[in-house]
Amino acid sequence: MPTSTFENLNHEKQQKIEQALLHEFSEHSLATAQVARIVKEAGIARGAFYKYFADLKDAYQYLYAKAMRDIHQNVATAPHQLMSAQDYFEQTREFVQKVHGSRYYDLIKLHLRCNEGMLPMRPIAKIPALQWTIMTINHEAIKECLNFPTEQTMILQRLLQALQRLLENEGD
Repeated sequence: MPTSTFENLNHEKQQKIEQALLHEFSEHSLATAQVARIVKEAGIARGAFYKYFADLKDAYQYLYAKAMRDIHQNVATAPHQLMSAQDYFEQTREFVQKVHGSRYYDLIKLHLRCNEGMLPMRPIAKIPALQWTIMTINHEAIKECLNFPTEQTMILQRLLQALQRLLENEGD
């Protein structure tokens, strides 16, 4: 995560750096991204980059977390409460729509295609098996929707059917 030096920059300078990060990480995978291109676009010295972030991976994780916060904003979530199949479906559909309409589309698409496996895995909070299963299939549906946008309707319908089957006996 960024240092307090970055956090204390004025909003305009932070925005300029974030825009350079977004451009770099939307066009290049984490493996091929370059600090040189970021600092050139942001108009900062290379040393300043390292005063703001530990390394490229740190800058990437900061930007991706910001993207997720921005996209999840106003998307209803209930992480530890079991919801209906329709509610999970609507959350996923809304998330995919927000990604498609956002400036983060290319970043997230590249993340799911290339970068996700390059980051350290974090253990998922202790959640019941059913919620873990739902979270996993929703994530896969999102990945498919972004990689195959012309198939989005079919992918989301398949997700809804899977969720309905998973949850059909839960109300008993």
